[in-house]
Amino acid sequence: MKARIPAHIDFLAPSHEVAPRLLGLVLLVGGVGGRIVETEAYDREDPASHTFGGLTRRNAPMFGPPGRAYVYRSYGIHWCLNFVCREEGHGAGVLIRALAPTAGLERMRARRGMEDVRLLCAGPGRVGQALGIDGSFNGKRLDRPPFALLAAPDDHPAVVVEAGPRIGITKAADVPWRFGEKGSPFLSKPFRTRRA
Repeated sequence: MKARIPAHIDFLAPSHEVAPRLLGLVLLVGGVGGRIVETEAYDREDPASHTFGGLTRRNAPMFGPPGRAYVYRSYGIHWCLNFVCREEGHGAGVLIRALAPTAGLERMRARRGMEDVRLLCAGPGRVGQALGIDGSFNGKRLDRPPFALLAAPDDHPAVVVEAGPRIGITKAADVPWRFGEKGSPFLSKPFRTRRA
């Protein structure tokens, strides 16, 4: 069965436009997940992106059709989940950095081996582990099970977006393509306050 992607999400748009729009949406994988509170954008012209050097076997899904998953292993350990953006062949995506857990908390706790709900999905590797992501998810459509991407609940206040430099990269480190829900206790790291 096909799941509808919220109307304001256009995966053909540039990744740095899609990334903040994803904040507040609910991401479920097999019924487990939560509200997206932190994302990062990457693009082919971006030296920090996996696609900067061109098409390879590893990054091929990121050059694929938009609205699909690009999954990779970080440091050979943690599975990280990205949403492919732009037209097929371009090579852009949005990394899901953090969720506020709302569904399947016991499964997340078992997968992560911890109780603290604030730390279950605070970081891209933690998101992958909590959601049970592995290489078999690579290239899967986001509008089909096991994925579901749902509009924010009606009772959730409008998201105030913070933007700043991305985390854990050495190239293009000052590009402000990290986006987060202001004030969320579920962020992987607080946003740095810029001084005048």
